[in-house]
Amino acid sequence: MTTKLNIPYPVIVEGRYDKQRLQCVMNGQIITTDGFGLFNHKETLTLIRALAKKSPIIVLTDSDGAGKLIRSHITSAVPTDRLIQLYIPQIKGKEKRKAAPSAEGTLGVEGMEQQLLYDLLRPYENGDAVARSMENPLSKTDFYIDGLTGKDNSAARRDALCRSIGLPVGMTSNALLAALRLLCTYEEYLALVGREQE
Repeated sequence: MTTKLNIPYPVIVEGRYDKQRLQCVMNGQIITTDGFGLFNHKETLTLIRALAKKSPIIVLTDSDGAGKLIRSHITSAVPTDRLIQLYIPQIKGKEKRKAAPSAEGTLGVEGMEQQLLYDLLRPYENGDAVARSMENPLSKTDFYIDGLTGKDNSAARRDALCRSIGLPVGMTSNALLAALRLLCTYEEYLALVGREQE
């Protein structure tokens, strides 16, 4: 990591420590939800909706239960084609400023290594990743063919795939589909699930 990334899209994080961490690796607009304050302060959600009309927005919440609730609230309020869902890996640990680890014992955005955050955001510096995801033909049909949805063990298969590529477990099929369309090409997806390209 040499210079900060110039990210053209607003980035939504949970709190001020997450924002401070991101400011170490990027220049650009960072909006905080003040944790669950998002549920009580309608102006924050109004701002996020307004930003999404002008530009895609990046959602980067923690990978714990609270982060998932906040992400879900944003996702229900903003059209999915205006959201770039980024996920940090679930890493066991405790943030330095806290006396005890989180309820789930994992690090949040503020506890991530700067290089990891830099690498996570780098594809979005010039908008290529967003354009690539629009062209990616990966669909729910692929998920069904590969047993990631519609089968008794689909949730376990999604979790195994998430672990293999550093995404948090417990993702819904829609969330995983959106993430994979951004993170990999269709050919890379086929290689991940071990399916031959036709």
